[in-house]
Amino acid sequence: MRLIRFLGGALCLVVILGIGFVAFAWRSAIDPVEPPATASFDPALVERGASLAAIGNCSVCHTKEGGEIMAGGLPLPTPFGTIYATNITPDPETGIGRWSEEAFGRAMREGVDQEGRHLYPAFPYDHFTKVTDDDNRALYAYLMTRKAVRAETPANELPFPINVRMVLAGWKMLFFTPGVYEPDAAQTAEWNRGAYLAEGLGHCGGCHTPRNLLGAEKKSEHYAGGEAEGWTAYALNAASPAPVPWTAESLNQYLTTGYEAQHGVARGPMAPVTANMRLAAPDDAKAIATYIASVMGQPSTEKKSLGEKSVQQSSELEKGVQVQSAGAQTLPAAVDMKDPGAAIYAAACSTCHEAGRPVPYGGLPLRLSTAIHGPTPTNPINVILYGLPAPEGERGPIMPGFAGALTDQQIAQLLAYMRKTFSDKPEWKDIEPLVADIRAGHKDTDLRSLSSDGGNAPANPTKRETSW
Repeated sequence: MRLIRFLGGALCLVVILGIGFVAFAWRSAIDPVEPPATASFDPALVERGASLAAIGNCSVCHTKEGGEIMAGGLPLPTPFGTIYATNITPDPETGIGRWSEEAFGRAMREGVDQEGRHLYPAFPYDHFTKVTDDDNRALYAYLMTRKAVRAETPANELPFPINVRMVLAGWKMLFFTPGVYEPDAAQTAEWNRGAYLAEGLGHCGGCHTPRNLLGAEKKSEHYAGGEAEGWTAYALNAASPAPVPWTAESLNQYLTTGYEAQHGVARGPMAPVTANMRLAAPDDAKAIATYIASVMGQPSTEKKSLGEKSVQQSSELEKGVQVQSAGAQTLPAAVDMKDPGAAIYAAACSTCHEAGRPVPYGGLPLRLSTAIHGPTPTNPINVILYGLPAPEGERGPIMPGFAGALTDQQIAQLLAYMRKTFSDKPEWKDIEPLVADIRAGHKDTDLRSLSSDGGNAPANPTKRETSW
């Protein structure tokens, strides 16, 4: 009898808790509106929205390969299944054409769509919640004045219970803190602007912060480095592996051009970030650089000294020995040809990376390469395999890919040589299996179609992975 009472009580408790959770998780729909006319928006507001959308990289995630801009359909593989980016053009049937400004603001601020459904945090509302009403209004004006494209979004491929949207209310309860960015009175206006953009629309932590098993950023490891689309997103705090410490000036140069002489070229998923940043207001890019530089902090005397030494060594090496018959070329430095990695480097790499020539024909001296000093060989593997395609219509860094010329073993030997020769970091382990894995991820890709945006090595389309 007591057992029956206990089970009955437990069942009642479960029912009560279930009802309570449903009540907590439920959100009402917001009535649709007639699509607003383009002429109803102030052109200045639309222009500001365009700059903000560039910082938020809206077109990158909401455009599938070969698809119309922002018409959605891009598959985003996650550890939990595949989510498809939605159509955010003003199409009234398949896009957000019938969304009111209120509905748009709620999606940004709370991660809830017009119909009252919780959004997956692949849409980074944990960052977008910090955006002000005025900036949301500008973004709304910009999106509602784009070309309307009819494009159905494929159904997400998620297992139960993750496919039940209401479950996301529990994730939010654990990891989501809504609210607009609050300025720090102790900091300058420029610093606060940079923090607002980097932590909000720019959602830099979405890639550069590690995540827990449930896909939430680890707040205690802010900017400590993460992963994005098959690439390593390097730490942006004091743990940055860059051999030459970043400054606000060098960060600004990198963000606005995709290249910085002592740090190299933006590649992988960082390339479209820098390409979009060129469309943003120059003062905004400068503010983000100021903020990120402050997060990194002042380098120690030792780190600063090592950076200066790397720059000096690279400068001396670049002088090389001039080849009289070839003018602009240099002879490679002597290497131990008994080391297979050294031999590959001498034959395939040194004539560019030790040439002392400017881009596009000269390569970054590898003593200055963050990739060679980084925690994993993932990024240099991507670049060695698939190169840096030439940017369209502009001068920029280029590099051929060696996927068809070098075996997995040879690339592993080359990277082992580079790591021990050009950095003071411990050797990487298990390079060859990682090369094979990354190569396998591209096996069905037509390498001629890989993006050349910004002279950037392509992100692996089969590993375009986010947390959700």
